[in-house]
Amino acid sequence: MCGIIGFMSRTGRLIRGDKIATALNCLKERGNGEGSGYVGYGIYPKYRDEYAVHVFLDATKDYDKIREKVANLLLKYGYIVKDEEIPTEDGIIKKEQVSWRFFYRFDEKYKLFEEDVMVNIVMEVNDKIDGAFVFSSGKNLGVFKAAAWPLEVSEYFKIDKYEGFQWLSHARYPTNTRGWWGGAHPFNLLAWSVVHNGEITSYGANKRFAENFGYKCKLLTDTEVVAYLFDLLIRKHKIPVEYAMSALSPRFWDEIDEMPNEEKEIFEAIRMTYGGATMNGPFGIVVGTNEGLAFMNGEIEIGNTMIGLTDRIKLRPLIAAEKDDLLFISSEESAIRKICPDLDRVWMPDAGRMVIARLEKKI
Repeated sequence: MCGIIGFMSRTGRLIRGDKIATALNCLKERGNGEGSGYVGYGIYPKYRDEYAVHVFLDATKDYDKIREKVANLLLKYGYIVKDEEIPTEDGIIKKEQVSWRFFYRFDEKYKLFEEDVMVNIVMEVNDKIDGAFVFSSGKNLGVFKAAAWPLEVSEYFKIDKYEGFQWLSHARYPTNTRGWWGGAHPFNLLAWSVVHNGEITSYGANKRFAENFGYKCKLLTDTEVVAYLFDLLIRKHKIPVEYAMSALSPRFWDEIDEMPNEEKEIFEAIRMTYGGATMNGPFGIVVGTNEGLAFMNGEIEIGNTMIGLTDRIKLRPLIAAEKDDLLFISSEESAIRKICPDLDRVWMPDAGRMVIARLEKKI
């Protein structure tokens, strides 16, 4: 039911955030006003080498004390270059959470494993600091979300003031989990941002699998675990992206049985090793990252990537389109044509097969 749309400029051309807000607003009927959000890549060029840590602070509590606890945790491992309340427009939506951001740099002694430390920080904040949730923790990217309609969220966070070369967005229709600010999409961890249409019926098994590796699912929505699985499989385990997609949305056994022997052995091993990561249920997802990706052919891609993927029988729609240097992925073609009427190509990706766009240069 949810509405999703993302686009990426392969040449790194910066596009103002009002474009993604206009597109998402076309999908507002796929939501119910209980959650909308955006993530932009390339929006913090001045602080591109620092982590942009976005934190929700419960506005009904003493949020200054909560903010201080988060800051003290960060200061154990590095330096806060700048921190501030994320600029917002008063009077648009009820301010249930104070949105704060820290631009953060690790001490040199943590440089070799700083991403692991950042993951631990995010998990500790979300698990142990009452009234605080980290909802964005990557470099040169930022998530903006709330329990409201698409245009309300974009106006509240002044999305039109940001420019990025990749944008993802989501209008939520909560089903089996409640609508609240932290439960709105996108979900993010480090470089990974995920928007999802559908329901992860395997959430319990996926959650247990991720938590075996130290992740903690505290944002009360099934999609949270998807961001953690991408981080685990691709960044931590460094498996090629095609194999990671096959772990999350695996081939049917009868398809595997018909593969050549060497290929068959690989996909059998993936299904057995990462059975706990297999996502069941109806889903269409769009994922953004600026993490380096490995591919089956041995190629290593450094830079930003956008990936679209559906479940194995495509119970949720996913449309892809191209125009010049842009790739669009959405749950509806109408949202794409709202901001780009004259498209070069439109197609429906096959069930369980990914569509991918990669930046032509490192940003």
